[in-house]
Amino acid sequence: MRLLLFYSLRNLLARRMTTVLTAGGMALVVFVFAAMLMLAAGLEQTLVDTGSIENAVVLRRSSETEVQSSIERREAAIAEVQPEVALGDDGRPLAARESVVLFTLEKRNGSPANVTIRGIDEPSLALRPQVRLVAGRPLRFGAQEVMVGDKVAGSYASAGLGDSLRLAQRDWRVVGVFDAGNTAFSSEIWGDADQLMQAFRRQAYSVVVLGLRDPAGLDALKARLEADPRLQVEVLREDVYYREQSEMMATFLRILGIALTAIFSTGAVVGAMITMYAAVANRVGEIGTLRALGFGRGIILTAFLLESVFLGLLGGLVGLLAASLLTVIDVSTTNFQTFSELAFSFTLGLDTILQALGFSVFMGFVGGALPAYRAARMEILTALREA
Repeated sequence: MRLLLFYSLRNLLARRMTTVLTAGGMALVVFVFAAMLMLAAGLEQTLVDTGSIENAVVLRRSSETEVQSSIERREAAIAEVQPEVALGDDGRPLAARESVVLFTLEKRNGSPANVTIRGIDEPSLALRPQVRLVAGRPLRFGAQEVMVGDKVAGSYASAGLGDSLRLAQRDWRVVGVFDAGNTAFSSEIWGDADQLMQAFRRQAYSVVVLGLRDPAGLDALKARLEADPRLQVEVLREDVYYREQSEMMATFLRILGIALTAIFSTGAVVGAMITMYAAVANRVGEIGTLRALGFGRGIILTAFLLESVFLGLLGGLVGLLAASLLTVIDVSTTNFQTFSELAFSFTLGLDTILQALGFSVFMGFVGGALPAYRAARMEILTALREA
């Protein structure tokens, strides 16, 4: 086996130029494939990290997003006093009534985009410990002030610290910029829920976020609230809710990546096949000599297949290395589920690495199968005569 590996690797080194060109084509395909997987993984990771297993979200039944949901004040009051809800430092239920609307703002490059405007309650910050103020001060409840995520402050006009944002015919002063890490909150604008509801003429909250005494108590809370005839609500664990928000967009990105990869990979496989056919044609005499020395057809087949698989693996490693550089880039796109702008980063995980390398090996195997079969089928006398 060691001899076969050495033989296959040596042949790749002996034909450096064709090796580089063929592996380069495969690297391009793997780069596209890995980039799309990383994009989908980044979107999922951002939304999953947004939620916490220690929080529950109460929405209007059958609402798919916070924007579509409405919770009456009476319903919010009932949800807050359940025994599974934790208490804050002040002894009051750790529950936040929040309103969520979409608003179109102009980005710094002049293009419009939908931004999530979240009206928060005083416990909202305690429920989201990942949110950290990095500039300015917290907003004062009852005033026309907002805090903006760092992705919003850097991307939108009039959203910097000290600027004035025009929302719902009112001017809102930006008093703080917060960093929510790699979560969707970094792409939001936060203000006082009651002030924003008056401005946007909303009578009901969008959701109620409940901090749980024990995450294991979610099932009991969910069963009680969803069975209460006074309520028309659905209760979800917060991280599950945000994971569901990413499903449609992530699936679209994966399908797009697979479609693009399928198109490009056809060319890469044909390239590998041509390279391996040329290798067989140039080494007819070598193949005849190996057969004459006692190497069987199976060994010849395996040797040429290994050579093609190494070629694919080399392209996969190069493509994956190039794709890994994308992790330093932040991208933003519209989430199809919420129609709001969401900023996130490419994420390279072990799953993506294994899938990309597995795909590159598959391309090498498919591209080398027919040439290897041709080499293995050669008769000894014919091969030596043609050499």
